[in-house]
Amino acid sequence: MISRFLTRLLLLSSLGFTGVALAQDAPVLNYEMAQRAMAAALEEARSNNWNLTIIVADHEGVPVMIHRMDGASVRTYEIALAKAKVVTETGLYSGEYGRRLEAGEIEEIEGGIHYAGGVPVMLNGKQIGAVTSSGARGSEDEQVSLVGAAAIGD
Repeated sequence: MISRFLTRLLLLSSLGFTGVALAQDAPVLNYEMAQRAMAAALEEARSNNWNLTIIVADHEGVPVMIHRMDGASVRTYEIALAKAKVVTETGLYSGEYGRRLEAGEIEEIEGGIHYAGGVPVMLNGKQIGAVTSSGARGSEDEQVSLVGAAAIGD
């Protein structure tokens, strides 16, 4: 009886460690990656004279790096954060989420926003986060975010 219990315990604990090892192998958006994305996004925004708030977020939508450029409106922070929520929860560009929401193809995400400017960051075919921008036109925000995301992933 005790032998069977110990065998099961050993089996379960080894499965738990295997799960931890697999989770560690998954790509993670780290600070160094966020720095690269932010530098590229800022360069794109500055070259076009757009004053934006840019967020680089991890796969859960938690900001790893935030930059509010001089001249960017205070509200751009909340908008960029809401775009990160949409992108990380759906895997869609924030503008695509808006189109699908309007067409009734997708459920609304509480606290999300439908404006363009948020894009997923993909690495080895897996979404590891998002780059979002706010403060210019949606297509311009998206242009900046795409440049940032390209500095990290696929």
